[in-house]
Amino acid sequence: MTANPEPVIFGEVLFDCFEDRSVLGGAPFNVAWNLKGLGREPLFIGAVGEDELGAQVQQALSAWGMRPEGLQVDPDHPTGQVQVRLSGGEPQYEILADQAYDHVDVTRALEGLPRGGILYHGSLALRELASRHGLETLRDHMGARVFMDVNLRAPWWEREVVHDLMRRATWVKLNQDELSALAPEPADDPEVQARLTLACFDLEAIIVTRASEGAMVLTRDGAVHAMHAPKVEGLKDTVGAGDAFSAVTLLGLLEGWPWDVILHRAAGFAARVCTLHGATTEDSGFYALAHDAWNSPSGEKARG
Repeated sequence: MTANPEPVIFGEVLFDCFEDRSVLGGAPFNVAWNLKGLGREPLFIGAVGEDELGAQVQQALSAWGMRPEGLQVDPDHPTGQVQVRLSGGEPQYEILADQAYDHVDVTRALEGLPRGGILYHGSLALRELASRHGLETLRDHMGARVFMDVNLRAPWWEREVVHDLMRRATWVKLNQDELSALAPEPADDPEVQARLTLACFDLEAIIVTRASEGAMVLTRDGAVHAMHAPKVEGLKDTVGAGDAFSAVTLLGLLEGWPWDVILHRAAGFAARVCTLHGATTEDSGFYALAHDAWNSPSGEKARG
């Protein structure tokens, strides 16, 4: 374990509600869950309602051994939900408005927060102005470097708002479609798009996931790191693969891994998550397998 403060994860926890089941998730919560499984002690700051789904979140958080002090209970708003309906075999999503995660009281979470370190946030939980003000308070109080994980979900985003958040970030991670939507100028070449975005927002690095094409990282000093997507044996679904990639990228930044190592380990772990049903697992052995390999004395620690 390094001397770096543990990461602070701000954002939504919600349930994807299918006709026959409800699945716990939300990108920031998934990232915090994965980080805990990989040996860190992240502080998740979010909110649930005073309802049955909120109680399920609290129970899951406790059972996984995550820190409870950042999770607020809002008696006036419901626990976040996304209604999922299948149409022709393809999922259709309805992200409900005015959920508990839109009303996090950041001032309640400031006491005892580490100074410096890394603050992670997405973009969905910042769809309301009050949430963006809360994030600003959190960021200023911590003086932290910021890892922004872009999640564009129609109709809950505006280009200018996301651009403003990117200007305040240290690192931005997004997928190829999101890069195309947010790049300051159109370009046919993804690397050119990424380079333009990196310079426009004065980022330390931009991380772009490209589905079957793999992933790439461009850094302020002009370096480009790229890799092809690893093969997935036993694919179940791709739910949570991006969140898994983000979690390992964040872990690598905390641990000081080189970018090529971060890329390979993040992509490899994301591929393993695709062998699960859903974004996370309660099987601690799933995480120990990766964690132990990365920290083995056999020389794997130097590579992905």
